Amino acid sequence: MSAPLRPRPHRLPLTTQLTSTLLRAPLFLAATAAFGSASLLASLVEKDGRLQHRIAHSWARVSMACAGSRITVLGEPNLRACPVAVYCSNHLSYMDTPAIFASLPFQFRIVARSNLWQVPFIGWHLNRSGQIPVNVENPRASIASLGGGVKTLREGMPVFVFPEGGRTRDGRPGTFMNGPAFMAIRARVPLVPMALIGTYELLPMHTKQFYPGPVLLAVGEPIDTSAYSPRDVEALTQHPATVTADLFYRHA
Repeated sequence: MSAPLRPRPHRLPLTTQLTSTLLRAPLFLAATAAFGSASLLASLVEKDGRLQHRIAHSWARVSMACAGSRITVLGEPNLRACPVAVYCSNHLSYMDTPAIFASLPFQFRIVARSNLWQVPFIGWHLNRSGQIPVNVENPRASIASLGGGVKTLREGMPVFVFPEGGRTRDGRPGTFMNGPAFMAIRARVPLVPMALIGTYELLPMHTKQFYPGPVLLAVGEPIDTSAYSPRDVEALTQHPATVTADLFYRHA
């Protein structure tokens, strides 16, 4: 069992502020720069992305340690139930990405907002590591760009996506976009809903200081999409959203 979730104080204790500013944040940034550089170098000598993913996994574990958080995974057998699937989770914090990379026990590709590809260094890494850009501003462009995710799934690579399109402002699960359902139906693979708990308290939106505490990833049972057609995208979208919200409120 994980430790109880601690609400983040409106004003962090002075010792927590100092530790975060002088120790945790510099270590996190240094680790990100070091592992990111290693991943870029690895991309020059490999084509399947395995080494880059191992580097990303190591970065994620080190990053969570720098933040002072330990991750517990509930429902881990559900992560190994399907060889290929679309995995989706609520989005609470910048620390969600390292939490996911530290927890999923296999190589995967992540679907992310296309504007991240324009950010120096981050965009280079996303492009070289084979991640999938999606345009969330334009619905038509969004559907077209999701074709890259469908292709990746059909090639046998799992895909992960944050269906809310951005981080929550209040720490609660939000409305899901239909990208995961669209990709799962098109590729004929299951959907696996998950809930992240604790990363909002660790580092909520518009903050720069860590508040160390436990992080939990609760994994739901895979949702079979074989009976759905492309016309059922909206109906299927609600299913993982409901499961994610149920997991979140049950365990938070």
